[in-house]
Amino acid sequence: MTRFRPCIDLHSGQVKQIVGGTLTDVDSSLKTNYVSKLPAGHFAKLYRENDLSGAHVIMLGPGNEDASKEALAAWPSGLQVGGGITDKNAAQWMEWGAEKVIITSYLFPDGKFSMERLQAVLAALGNDKSKLVIDLSCRRRGDLWFVAMNKWQTITDMEVNQETIRLLEPFCSEFLIHAADNEGLQRGIDEELVKKLSEWCAIPVTYAGGGRNLQDLDNVKRLSNGRVDLTIGSALDVFGGSGVKFEDCIAWNKQNA
Repeated sequence: MTRFRPCIDLHSGQVKQIVGGTLTDVDSSLKTNYVSKLPAGHFAKLYRENDLSGAHVIMLGPGNEDASKEALAAWPSGLQVGGGITDKNAAQWMEWGAEKVIITSYLFPDGKFSMERLQAVLAALGNDKSKLVIDLSCRRRGDLWFVAMNKWQTITDMEVNQETIRLLEPFCSEFLIHAADNEGLQRGIDEELVKKLSEWCAIPVTYAGGGRNLQDLDNVKRLSNGRVDLTIGSALDVFGGSGVKFEDCIAWNKQNA
């Protein structure tokens, strides 16, 4: 059944909500919706107290390791961690307290999918796919979606479709899919993508991008027949938003359990 899943997005060591498509190596191009004065651990504790499992911590660039470790310390084995995960550090993040690790960019050297790298990450996790989430964050190209890596700026050779999902499902326990063109804009979800994900995915999948109110939770539930979860970020009052109250999302989960 569809549920609200929260997030902790980290940029330069701070909890932020950004406009996804503006995240580049040039800081001056970054558009930020909100910068929290509170540390990552505060939000991890908040999610733990309200039993909001499946939350993801995303490290957007360098300088976020300490903040991520702080969040994990506040909720050991309760958070998923992504951003810069490779076969060399995946096991370390599990030891630091991650419930699961999330990978995207490492799977696409030079923008091309590498099955060898996916298998290497899985091997580093003891070939336990329950510890692995594959992030297929994507951008639209006409009527199609392609995986975007490197802060969502590089379009890879992998189309997000049923064939791709079936290829990757045996290697992970769930998918996380940011619609990068919608991320941070609070203009609504990519309804077509949500519907497609519910048709393609046989394992849990979380959609993020454009969520703006409780109605979007209802919409995702309806469009996906309860098979896709929704992350809401910038619209939440705890992140400076005015579209939806955090406590209302908690209540929605309980009512739709």
